[in-house]
Amino acid sequence: MGGTDKLLEPVQGAPLVATMAKRCAKAGPTRVILGPDQPARRAALAEIGCEVVEAPESAGMAASIRVGLSDLEAPAALIMLADMPEITAYDLHLMLTLHAQAPDAILRAASEDGTPGHPVLFPADLFADLRKLSGDIGARDLLKRHANRIHLIPLKGDRALIDLDTPEDWAAWRAKEKGGL
Repeated sequence: MGGTDKLLEPVQGAPLVATMAKRCAKAGPTRVILGPDQPARRAALAEIGCEVVEAPESAGMAASIRVGLSDLEAPAALIMLADMPEITAYDLHLMLTLHAQAPDAILRAASEDGTPGHPVLFPADLFADLRKLSGDIGARDLLKRHANRIHLIPLKGDRALIDLDTPEDWAAWRAKEKGGL
């Protein structure tokens, strides 16, 4: 990001991390995983009704998942990436509601054309497997092993795929946003 923090980029008048945490908190109890020594991100979350926990530095996405699920007792966990600004609270509510109808399914958001994306909801029987993940590929292998349990949930447009990681991603997204997103 050229020295800037993508999660502190303004979206809807607040840092992205705060905007996304607010949306998640509207859908249900929210646990935000931060790396160590991230005071600006932590400060952005101060007024939001969410739990903030810390993952080890340089341990990859798997560490965030492990920390997020470490002591979780719930029927499911909805894993949301914070750099996906088009995911709405409604999208999250939809996935949680659909979980009640298919409690053993892995629910994976997708674009309107069916391309798999994020967020992903995992039922509790997979928490033990998620807690064993390592590296920076997240739950990709677990999704492959349990492909027969995945139900794709199409969301409007490409919002399940919009992930802003680079200055170019942000510039393209902001141009699209100004054009009537």
